[in-house]
Amino acid sequence: MEEAKVFINPISPDKVAESPGLLAYAHSVGGAIIRPEDKGKITGRAVAAMREQTDMQLSQLYKQMQLLAEQATAIRNRVEISERIYAAQMSFEPVVGHTYYFYQRKNGTDLLSMVAPNEWGRKFPFERCLATVRMMADHTWDVQYHEVSFNE
Repeated sequence: MEEAKVFINPISPDKVAESPGLLAYAHSVGGAIIRPEDKGKITGRAVAAMREQTDMQLSQLYKQMQLLAEQATAIRNRVEISERIYAAQMSFEPVVGHTYYFYQRKNGTDLLSMVAPNEWGRKFPFERCLATVRMMADHTWDVQYHEVSFNE
């Protein structure tokens, strides 16, 4: 009967890794080259990409804010002209969607009329036509055209 041969490892147990595939470096001559990452470069690229994206998003939000501010100003202007028109003399009930003419008399008072400036004949009875206006569905007035003084 043959005796079992005992294998004696010639490499010192201090120089052998139990899990060589989990080492952070190549454990043999034929192993892949593992270089440490430059954390500064990675962070720098990530921060640059993040800044580019957030700057683009902030720019879009700024444009939206500008549009909203312009719309708010237009509404405020419509309310102001509407209040002035409703304070003016008018001898009829305005209809939504119809165009009217907003005049200023020589004494400074305002009048809303259905008669256009070119329909008054030879003598224009007002200081000037302030605007051509159209009543909107919300009962504010849209200024379609500003006119200048006729009597100079």
